[in-house]
Amino acid sequence: MREPEAVGSSTADREIVVSRVIDAPPELVFEAFTEVRHLSRWWGPEGFSTTTRSFDFRVGGEWAFSMRGPDGTVHSEWITWTAIVPPERIELLHGERRDDPDTFTSVLTFTPEGAATRIELRTVFPTAALRDQAVERSHATEGGKQTLAKLAGYVETTMKEPR
Repeated sequence: MREPEAVGSSTADREIVVSRVIDAPPELVFEAFTEVRHLSRWWGPEGFSTTTRSFDFRVGGEWAFSMRGPDGTVHSEWITWTAIVPPERIELLHGERRDDPDTFTSVLTFTPEGAATRIELRTVFPTAALRDQAVERSHATEGGKQTLAKLAGYVETTMKEPR
């Protein structure tokens, strides 16, 4: 398995960065990532559903899941958490499976903006070609924006309700 990579200007040609302001405090937005009962309800672009096979939210833990697209195609996915700083930051490796040679690194940051939270998802691919492929074939930039929009909708409606 590849080690997480430091993010910086040397990775700009391999990055996808999307962000969104969510009308909820960082602790609540962060919680949406820590419990599988939340993740399975909002994860993925519009029209995709998520089915979890296993979930262990801790450094070194893994999330194995499948995403079913609008056309019925099932995409096998795997994430391992490499750093967790509640409620500020999550770092992870993401691929199709544990030994995927094309695994990429993502860093999520949760920054307070008044009573809201700016969430940023910064993804770094092993090569510029893999990044370009993700953008062109998988529409990764738009998919990232849609995923954060679904997160915002979920947190702002379902999670902000009195519990």
